[in-house]
Amino acid sequence: MSKAKEWLTKENLELISYWAKKGLVDKQIAENIGIVPSTFYKWKKDYSEFSDALKAGKEVADAQVFNALHQSAVGFHYLEETVTNAGEVVTVRKYSKPNVTAQVFWLKNRIPEEWRDKQEIEQINKNIEIKLGDWDDED
Repeated sequence: MSKAKEWLTKENLELISYWAKKGLVDKQIAENIGIVPSTFYKWKKDYSEFSDALKAGKEVADAQVFNALHQSAVGFHYLEETVTNAGEVVTVRKYSKPNVTAQVFWLKNRIPEEWRDKQEIEQINKNIEIKLGDWDDED
């Protein structure tokens, strides 16, 4: 059985998807499989089930980061356990304020035409005719 066929089993495709879901990049997944990146990219091109497993895992990870960034940008409530002075463990509801850095990142990426650092300005050059009158050199 070839190495590619070995990794195209249901169990191994789920493992590949899991690695992608956990945030491993293609090079790291290739290392885990025991292949060089060029072979990894060939497998992605040649085997749709391999490519689909990677894509599915990455979509989950991207959605999780998307949701976390959004929550950070707008602020959110969360529960936290803490110990009182009497030694009792209680659950406290807390609020995480909106994060300005997350807001700027979001806006620059979602509405770049309005929020990017570099603004495009159109400059129109026109030829202007300047007439010089008679100058009196006697001043």
